[in-house]
Amino acid sequence: MTKLSVNINKIATLRNSRGGNMPNVVKAAIDIQEFGAQGITIHPRPDERHIRYQDARDLKSVVYTEFNIEGNPVKKFIDLVLEVKPTQVTLVPDAVDAITSDAGWDTIKHKSFLAEVISEFKRNGIRTSIFVDPVVKMVEGAKETGTDRIELYTESFAAEYEKGNMDGIKPYTEAALAARKLNLGLNAGHDLSLENILFFKENIPGLLEVSIGHALICESLYLGLENVVQMYLAKLK
Repeated sequence: MTKLSVNINKIATLRNSRGGNMPNVVKAAIDIQEFGAQGITIHPRPDERHIRYQDARDLKSVVYTEFNIEGNPVKKFIDLVLEVKPTQVTLVPDAVDAITSDAGWDTIKHKSFLAEVISEFKRNGIRTSIFVDPVVKMVEGAKETGTDRIELYTESFAAEYEKGNMDGIKPYTEAALAARKLNLGLNAGHDLSLENILFFKENIPGLLEVSIGHALICESLYLGLENVVQMYLAKLK
């Protein structure tokens, strides 16, 4: 079975928009695991506009499944990961002002930098993954860095699937086959949803884990909204 790691950044965004601690990020992580998810993902950014660095510390003691911390390996991020020691660190080449992740690494251009950072994480017993586009040469470049896994950046697949273009999966299947040949573990994430996840999984050999946040939280609002409205109405009768 492919594991589901739930990205809880959007829960933190909602909390931060009002102040206080509602919704409670730690409680959400506990509940999500109890509901059956096999992992929790967070992606702290330098401005801490959603997940805060302290959240990573607070979550460490309650995430009993897999704890995945994503981010650009600037010094502050590296220090946080080495302090918290999650199950996995996923390296993402975010710009400081990026609204969301928008590209994978050029694993050839940044080979030396990535190899240095990865070796430090692996010395500390942390599994490593690199965010990459579905390009075979980037998968091959990732292998040269010493990473344990890659995470395929799936935005273009999701966009093509929404248009009805099933051929949008082909580069991902090719990248997955290349990863298998190179003995690289394979994760995936970004814009995966209830609508497209089954098709993606069926066409990606060796898919170990998906990280899903924005779509899952939006879907939860819709699929759970009726229940909450009815609960209010019952109390107000």
